[in-house]
Amino acid sequence: MGRHTPRALFPAASASDSRPTVGVLALQGDVREHVLALEAAGARAVAVRAAADLVGPQGARVDGLVLPGGESTTVGRLLAAFDMLAPLRAVVRDGLPVYGSCAGMILLADRVAGAASGQPLIGGIDMTVRRNAFGRQVDSYEEELVAPALGAPADRPLRGVFIRAPWVEHVGACVEVLATTRSGRAGAEEAGSGGRIVAVRQGPLLATSFHPEVGSDHRVHDVFVEMVTRRS
Repeated sequence: MGRHTPRALFPAASASDSRPTVGVLALQGDVREHVLALEAAGARAVAVRAAADLVGPQGARVDGLVLPGGESTTVGRLLAAFDMLAPLRAVVRDGLPVYGSCAGMILLADRVAGAASGQPLIGGIDMTVRRNAFGRQVDSYEEELVAPALGAPADRPLRGVFIRAPWVEHVGACVEVLATTRSGRAGAEEAGSGGRIVAVRQGPLLATSFHPEVGSDHRVHDVFVEMVTRRS
């Protein structure tokens, strides 16, 4: 069996495997890339394709969950079609650590500017996110971020990959800003003294508008796995 098959991507855990188990929503997006990044950060990754993969008869099946990028409207509709919206909202409400990148950030937002009519959301982070704020696919770009809270000092910056990415326009008092761009984009008013807000955390919920799973820098996944470990 090849190394890119589902079974090779999500091997069964051994009896002695003490790593935290982190689910990756496997409906759309960079599933494989998140799996590899989570494994590099010290977690065991499992596929989540149905509500039963989140919670079984004996309780939680996963210690944390990743919502990959993709097309947020499509992902929301798939979640609704597979009856996963209510279970996801429930595990977020119950305190399961969840990390959303790009479209995953949109899904975790309480408010979305530019959302499609009736777009399904999970919610949980007191923030307003603007969908496709950095532009369309042709506007995709990379930038070194201001992100000391993500283990990225000035001499070892974190590089963000932005693909049809959102940004955060407003955060509530309980939301911690973890990273910004170095300047505003698209001629809009900048967010504070840095640039646009592109990474936030509220309690056990983490979100980035960029794609840290692309490439070999796993500091964002390190932060999330540490969050999962503290809660498990």
